[in-house]
Amino acid sequence: MSTDQSLSQDVVFDLLSSPRRRYVLYLLRETDEPVELTTLAERVAAWENDTVVDQITEQERKRVYVSLYQTHIPRLAETGAVEYDKDSGLVSLAADSREIDTYLEQAEDGLRWEWIYLLLASASAVVLALRLLEVGLFAGLSESLITVVVIVAFAVTAGAHTLYRLRSRDSIPSELRERL
Repeated sequence: MSTDQSLSQDVVFDLLSSPRRRYVLYLLRETDEPVELTTLAERVAAWENDTVVDQITEQERKRVYVSLYQTHIPRLAETGAVEYDKDSGLVSLAADSREIDTYLEQAEDGLRWEWIYLLLASASAVVLALRLLEVGLFAGLSESLITVVVIVAFAVTAGAHTLYRLRSRDSIPSELRERL
């Protein structure tokens, strides 16, 4: 794949349709260094067998290694998601792989930002309506003050959302978290 092409949604969905490929991508996201194919095979075998690397059998390791070597790593490399050096056996994320992050990311805590923004917008509308209707303590608030508070609230929420996304980008989704 040439570097000026981007991964289409169909290609990304095809890549992520395999749990082994997803897990390889998660593992590679954990490190900035290339990882040996044998190490990837051990970690994937341990995950699939719900155990630790030290407890996997040679047969489990070999089965996963062959599958990664013959099928999954070449497919990931062919699409430009990973870079694979057959001579050294090293696998690393390619520059285009960041496009896949959007699909790999999951709300770790079940936090639904769209609901937070909707709640903030609704609360802002209610406060403004109460001010315009001159209800109770809201009658004494200036519209400028309300505007500043609303803008600051949205800015703080957007900043928190951005930090949350940056932190969760490098984390392992919940489907695999317990197995690492």
